[in-house]
Amino acid sequence: MRYTKTHKEETRKKLLDASSAIAKKGGFSSTGVDALMSSIGLTGGAFYSHFQSKQELFAAIVGQEMQNSSDMLAGDEASPDNHVAKCIRDYLSSFHAMNPEVGCILPTLGAEIARSGPEVREMVERGLKHTHQSWRARSGDSDAAWALIAQCVGALVLARAVESEKARKEILAASRRFLSKTIPSAAETKD
Repeated sequence: MRYTKTHKEETRKKLLDASSAIAKKGGFSSTGVDALMSSIGLTGGAFYSHFQSKQELFAAIVGQEMQNSSDMLAGDEASPDNHVAKCIRDYLSSFHAMNPEVGCILPTLGAEIARSGPEVREMVERGLKHTHQSWRARSGDSDAAWALIAQCVGALVLARAVESEKARKEILAASRRFLSKTIPSAAETKD
């Protein structure tokens, strides 16, 4: 059977997207190559025609997802102030807390990223610096920008770590209220 010229590229993209969701939901190191490949209907043996190693796949996931996470955290700098509130509300939402596979990579894979090589950590640093620059421009305060990023990521980690919905919502709402005091345009809204 002949494949189209773009088959390998399309399969790699499917593998990257599926692996990203699996890793953000259950951890990357705990998921084997066979499970990653079966998620797109292929055998583990086909993996090495797309990536030289599992670590190369992890770097590709982090590169793709860090861009998504940076966009999610930074929002659009050109948008009106109400976009700031929406960005924070969306990031610190129950939906985001309960669906790690479609959310930010930092709360889910931060520990694995910290243990990875310099190439991966440099990608994350670039994304964080982009996010920081965006929030620094909005708040006029470099320290507040770093604190906002840390507050958002940390609040999401805590919200995912608790069992009850009540505790999760309290953590997220308290964080949104706190940030609305730090960044006035980040007004509190219901979750």
